[in-house]
Amino acid sequence: MSSTETQTTNSETIRKHKEFLFPAVANYYEEPIALVRGEGEYVWDDAGNRYLDCFGGVLTVSVGHANPKVNEAIIEQVKTLQHTSTLYGNKPQADLAEKLYQITPGRLKKSFFTSSGTEADDMAITTAKLYTGRHEIVVLRHSYSGRSATALSAVGHSTWRQLPSQVAGIVHARAPYCYRCPLKLSFPECGLACAEDIEDVIMTTTTGEIAAFMAEPILGVGGFIVPPPGYFERAVEITRKHGGLFIADEVQTAWGRTGDKWFGIEHWNVEPDIITSAKGMANGAPIGMTTATPEVADSFKGLTFSTFGGNPVSMAAALAVIKIIEEEDLRTNAATVGAYLRQQLDELKDKYPVIGDVRGLGLMQGIELVKDRETKEPHPQAVLKVFEETKRRGVLIGKGGLYANVIRTGMMLNSTKEHVDELIEALDAGFSTMTTQ
Repeated sequence: MSSTETQTTNSETIRKHKEFLFPAVANYYEEPIALVRGEGEYVWDDAGNRYLDCFGGVLTVSVGHANPKVNEAIIEQVKTLQHTSTLYGNKPQADLAEKLYQITPGRLKKSFFTSSGTEADDMAITTAKLYTGRHEIVVLRHSYSGRSATALSAVGHSTWRQLPSQVAGIVHARAPYCYRCPLKLSFPECGLACAEDIEDVIMTTTTGEIAAFMAEPILGVGGFIVPPPGYFERAVEITRKHGGLFIADEVQTAWGRTGDKWFGIEHWNVEPDIITSAKGMANGAPIGMTTATPEVADSFKGLTFSTFGGNPVSMAAALAVIKIIEEEDLRTNAATVGAYLRQQLDELKDKYPVIGDVRGLGLMQGIELVKDRETKEPHPQAVLKVFEETKRRGVLIGKGGLYANVIRTGMMLNSTKEHVDELIEALDAGFSTMTTQ
């Protein structure tokens, strides 16, 4: 076996996982791995195998595992004040809120902090309802919003909906999924028919006036679906015509992930009324944010509370992450290294017919696998095969899409072209072991 191949093991940690955790807490791979250490772009399992982490805990480890500067900020904060709840102010929370005002697009100013993306989206939806006095929300098919009753009702992805909608008034418009256009059209001749569908949905399935349209700039769990140019401009125009706010769900797309910009929505010429994020914001520390324009935030008149919202340790971690992104110019790096990654993925597409589509922005790149390029029949089995081969070669990747046929990559923002080469070598080996049948 070559030095790049990992050793198999019978992990005691995995045995306990299977015995004592909900079975819904599923793991990747035929033989799941238990991670014990991380440093930079790499992680190690309990058998001593090293892996290049190209998924970052689902686009959450932004600036490398155990980043010394983030660790230092966390440790120093733990030494002084670990917890306050939102009933008391604390400096890291106030400083982070001010920083978000400085870097978020448009007129966004006031923030509410929680500990997850689910809570952030819930807060955004509640705030939109309070501001508008309306209760109906338009979301997108193929979207993912979290695990609460409200968030699950907004999810447009049957894989993640264990129960029917628990909250009334949430309707789903067609996704801007150009590769699998639900209307069987092609961009740009389509005239952005997917955006026009938002108005049709509003006029036929709501009262005609809505509280908000909530969408991910790139649909993450849905398989890194990137809307075409002009989509959000038209979608937001329709939203405001019918009295709604625009909520940009940036749980996966923020913090320079898409290259050059702080937030994914900045690649379109629109300004959100509310923006949410979590995941990569604090490099893995639990956090969520809901940031709104002053008038929208001020409409939340009643009391509300989050035990862990504004936690000074998570706030300190987020401030450290933002500072690193600024000082090391990681937004530019994500664009540069992301472009190099995209070039390499496009070359793999030319080489392997099983690759139907490559799409993404910056260091958020997906590969959709199909049995036949003409029929575009999804090929989830191919994803599993590539998964096992890349793991064997010491590289971790992600997956997604409604049909589980999309490989998702979410490399660290400080990744290099050499890290890309390591990923591409493993992917190339994975694709070379299979046929398209």
